Amino acid sequence: MSAEFRFDGEPVSAEPGQSIGAALIAGGRRSWRTTRHEGAPRGVFCGIGICFDCLVTVNGEPNQRACLTEAVAGDVVTTQEGSGHADLAC
Repeated sequence: MSAEFRFDGEPVSAEPGQSIGAALIAGGRRSWRTTRHEGAPRGVFCGIGICFDCLVTVNGEPNQRACLTEAVAGDVVTTQEGSGHADLAC
């Protein structure tokens, strides 16, 4: 039985135990974060949680590594822009 989560408002299906990153790639999405200074697109690079290129916001919590975070039915995943902490800027 697959799990469905929302990514930027769109439904995404995931197999049991599949990471968010793997589900996004399987669904045709190759990037889901922009860099802090240049706004360059990023997605999975290393796939093992070392490089931090695949960061997403999950249920309002920024800086979650999509390659390591299991896709859970009902989760709300959004593109992360920059550091994910723009709301903390003074």
